[in-house]
Amino acid sequence: MKIREATHHDIPQILKVLKASLGEISSKKTEEVWRYKHIDNPFGESLVLVAEEEGEIAGVRAFMRWKWQKGNEIYSAFRAVDTATHPKHQGKGIFKKLTLKALELGKERGDHFVFNTPNSQSLPGYLKMGWQKVGKIQVQLIPTGFIHWKFKHDSFVYSTEDRADAKELKTFMEKIQNKYIEDGRLFTPKTAEFLSWRYENNPMQRYEVYKDSQVYMAGYKKKHKYFYELRIVECLSASPTGLRMMQLQLKAWIKKFGVQFVSFGKERCGNRNLKLSGNFGPVLTIRDIELRDKPFSYLLDLDKWNYSLGDLELF
Repeated sequence: MKIREATHHDIPQILKVLKASLGEISSKKTEEVWRYKHIDNPFGESLVLVAEEEGEIAGVRAFMRWKWQKGNEIYSAFRAVDTATHPKHQGKGIFKKLTLKALELGKERGDHFVFNTPNSQSLPGYLKMGWQKVGKIQVQLIPTGFIHWKFKHDSFVYSTEDRADAKELKTFMEKIQNKYIEDGRLFTPKTAEFLSWRYENNPMQRYEVYKDSQVYMAGYKKKHKYFYELRIVECLSASPTGLRMMQLQLKAWIKKFGVQFVSFGKERCGNRNLKLSGNFGPVLTIRDIELRDKPFSYLLDLDKWNYSLGDLELF
């Protein structure tokens, strides 16, 4: 069996393996989606490895490139995402072989760590290969009021409301960057290009987006058995005025989508006082690749991460 880096010519075969192993239920498995995630990413092309046997791809392991930043120091990271072994090649240790080779290449090329949020079934396997738990993702929940339990809106269309020109958005994102640098915790450095890729042009999940010179918000409606949730995956503001504008926008979205709860991560998302906070999300895990003189123990403290739900949710 040969383990090698994938090329763009391998994409059709890779998609066949993903469909054979995982089906189409978990996510769309098209060339458009693959290119979006692994080629068009502003942080760079993914590290993709395949296991090949007799000229046929038997397994695939993709590590999406990501960046985290603390102060002015930038970490080159991967997030472990698309993984599959063709059913007729299972039981050959392909997952482990691909993972260890990816870690080896990452170390050679100066990358720092891998992070992901594995489910309960795959978590034990990651822990055996050296991944460590950071903690359960903190989620804040806001109940929206009785009227939204009575009336549920199933008909809606996602839209992007853009009230900022390119120059205004660039200035705003520079303020956000400086704010997070001063905060001192780990954050994903974001630009207008990144936000457009991540939320506005995402072929996998549609998002409601609002942006102006002081606010950037992205979210989507999620259906549960007994209620609807408005999941705010990104809410950026650099001023008290921006927070007030964000609160007004949040009210408009609640009315539009008719949800019973709003959820978001650690960041402030408006000034609503009535909220529940707790570690309700999935477990964040990380694996050291080559941090050298950088303290790995720092990354194991969830309070040292300044994340949005969009930074960590699976997509």
